[in-house]
This record gives sequence, C-alpha cells and structure tokens, in this order.
Amino acid sequence: MFRIMTWAVAASLLAAPAAAEELADRAPPPKKPSLMTPTEIEAYNKGLAQTHPYYIKCRKTLEIGSLVKKTRVCHTNAEWKDVIARGNQDARDTAEAMTSKGSTSN
Repeated sequence: MFRIMTWAVAASLLAAPAAAEELADRAPPPKKPSLMTPTEIEAYNKGLAQTHPYYIKCRKTLEIGSLVKKTRVCHTNAEWKDVIARGNQDARDTAEAMTSKGSTSN
C-alpha cells in the first residue's frame, strides 16, 4: 500500500512541472482572436486543453436589425472570463441604480 502511494505521489510530482511548462511555453495569441481566421485559431489551439487560459473560443452573435447577419466574436478563456465579469458588474450596477432611484422617489 505504501509503495503504491509513494509511486502515485512521484507520478503527480512529475506531471506538475509539465503543466507549468505548458503555460510557460505558450504565448498569448499574436493578434486579437476576432481578427484571426478559423484556420489560424485551429492551428493556435492545437495541443491546448479547452480549459487553458489562452485557448480561443468563438461565439456568433446576431446583428441588431438583421434576421440573418451574425458577427463572430473570439476571445481567449481568460478574456471571456473578464468580459463575463464586466458584464455581470454592469448589470449589478444598473440594477442597483434602478432600485435606488425607485426608493428615493417615495
């Protein structure tokens, strides 16, 4: 039992530097992900885990006023995290401003 645990700990210690090296050897994308072609994004993402901070994900959003036109928006996972946090904070600020306006008018 002790040998199995020792072996498992040794294997995990050997795997940890590999994960750190993966972050160290991969640089952020050379240009904005939304300006990259799908082929460039696919080549950049090759070998990266989908949870890696520099992995690029794209979403399509509908153009306002059009039933057909869509815009492709691409960001790294780290950028998506910031975009979502900023949107959530804006929504909280708006909701707070609206509730405070309603309570002072009484």
